[in-house]
Amino acid sequence: MSESTKAVIYIKLFVTAIFWGGTFIAGRLVAREVGPFSAAFLRFAIASIFLLFITFKIERRLPPVKKGQVIPLILLGMTGVFSYNVFFFKGLKIIHAGRASVIIASNPVFIALFASYLFREKLSLLKFAGIVISVAGAIIVISRGNPIEIMKGNIGLGELFIFCCVMSWVAYSLIGKAVMKDLSPLVSVSYSSLVGAIGLLVPAYLEGMVQHFSHYTITAWLGIFYLGFFGTVVGFVWYYEGIKAIGATKASQFINFVPISAVVLAFFLLAEPVTFSLGIGTLMVCLGVYLTNSTYVRKGI
Repeated sequence: MSESTKAVIYIKLFVTAIFWGGTFIAGRLVAREVGPFSAAFLRFAIASIFLLFITFKIERRLPPVKKGQVIPLILLGMTGVFSYNVFFFKGLKIIHAGRASVIIASNPVFIALFASYLFREKLSLLKFAGIVISVAGAIIVISRGNPIEIMKGNIGLGELFIFCCVMSWVAYSLIGKAVMKDLSPLVSVSYSSLVGAIGLLVPAYLEGMVQHFSHYTITAWLGIFYLGFFGTVVGFVWYYEGIKAIGATKASQFINFVPISAVVLAFFLLAEPVTFSLGIGTLMVCLGVYLTNSTYVRKGI
């Protein structure tokens, strides 16, 4: 892979993190009005329409699924779409987006450990240090420089839901790496989105989505569209491109920019101040991402 191609991948992963930072704000707004199953279904119904359109435009068709790909694709839809989003909306209905982001920041640690075990991705000392530093930076940002304070309370139901998001995303990332040996990132995301949307349809209907459909506000619909298009269509495709190009461990490090981008977006959208802890945390995340992608790390140091 050329340096210019790698740079494009890194830029896409960074922008994806910004989009996903916005999903916490959009998700929080949507969760106030829309049930978790309904919100998740509408998000991926919208995403599926765009994904199918893009897939047919680029690939001229939706490639047929081979027998051995059926179960992995179903697992993709049920982990990264169904379970992740149900837990995401349930969690955001209970706890603040910032606290949820702290828990989500543990994603790279679990992905790196499982990727090292399952795919033999090398986990060198510097790479592990990068993981720890970037996660610590994300926590400092969200906790506003006082990480001990967020640990004082007992783990509640909301925190448990968000931790289930982490486990769902770890499974989605690692299963996706295996699936993309035969399918492109775009096709993989399209199939997983379809599977997840189909799986969410009945629970959303039983939740009362049809009865409440016309009562959702413009804010809720804008939030759902943002989640569906920017948080899913663009974000998922670019994230999978990153996994395929540089590996699950390195790609997952950019997830640590998600809580930081959420704080920055809150500054512009909600007039929240940019604090000293945000600056320090940003530097730590950047250092962590650099360490996991540096030449020395690739040589195994």
